[in-house]
Amino acid sequence: MGLGHVFFTAANAVLPILLLILLGYGLKKAGWVSGNFTKTGNKLVFNIFLPAMLFINVYDIDGIASIQWDVVLFVVAVICLLFVLAIFIAVVTTKVPERRGVLMQCVYRSNFAIIGMPLAAALGGDEAMAITAVISAFSIPLYNLFSVIALTMFLKDEHGKQRDFKAVFRGIVTNPLILSVAAGFVLLGIRQVQADLFGEVIFSLKRDLKFLYTALSNLKSIASPLALVVMGAQFEFSAVKGMFKEIAAGTLSRLVIAPVVGIGLAILLSTRTGLLSCGPSEYPALVALYGSPMAVSAAVMAGQMRNDQQLATQLVVWTSVFSILTVFLTVCIMMPAGLLAS
Repeated sequence: MGLGHVFFTAANAVLPILLLILLGYGLKKAGWVSGNFTKTGNKLVFNIFLPAMLFINVYDIDGIASIQWDVVLFVVAVICLLFVLAIFIAVVTTKVPERRGVLMQCVYRSNFAIIGMPLAAALGGDEAMAITAVISAFSIPLYNLFSVIALTMFLKDEHGKQRDFKAVFRGIVTNPLILSVAAGFVLLGIRQVQADLFGEVIFSLKRDLKFLYTALSNLKSIASPLALVVMGAQFEFSAVKGMFKEIAAGTLSRLVIAPVVGIGLAILLSTRTGLLSCGPSEYPALVALYGSPMAVSAAVMAGQMRNDQQLATQLVVWTSVFSILTVFLTVCIMMPAGLLAS
């Protein structure tokens, strides 16, 4: 795989995102969409389309037996580590409560579903894609769980008091994204129990209720494009000056600190201690997980949970732009070392 191919692989993974954001921005400038469109669009994405996407992603896992647990546990541990680091970065960077949770999301939450998966497939083929799918079933629910906490912990309630644990917990258990993931795992577990008890799957949503599975899959396909167009319609270039410090800190954290921590620890544990089994099939998934730009759904959640959605939109855009370069550099460093297939 030549350097030019690596660069275009990164560009082809990211540019579709930017083009849809530009479409939304252009539609707003042309007067084709209004504030009501973006408000309604955000609600639809958050309450219907993204939950459908997360449910299908979890349900489509081949089975619990196919899970590479050492890699999964490592991924979960690093996301937890980045979440703790995110608290420190957010508190040091900004004093605005509505921006701290958004900045935290940028540190630990990548665009794994939209950019990460095709990027991993391009770097490692079908084997890397299979590992990526399993990792996504655990990382994406954890992203959403931490996002509810991050977007709640710095805000005050309607009485001006800091939110307590009960309020945060209530936000978690009623969040439609988390509920959809839980539903996916329940049905995945039921499918696994059937296979263990009877040697075959007697009932499957995909086979026996195909109409429902197809409908949910269609909703899934709408989620990302609509979220990106709505995001573009909310984007303002003039807003950069007022939040430059937060944008710079978030972009640096997402594209430099997170990959160094995640991929660096994976290399250390694999080559020095043997506690982690990573090779050319696993590293592409980790590059995609830790090196991708900020997740689109993070901006949607920020808006729906009374945080600074303009900052979230800015972070999605700028991390997407610069990720073309940082992913290219990451691959250029890892490939000669034999960590990625050439």
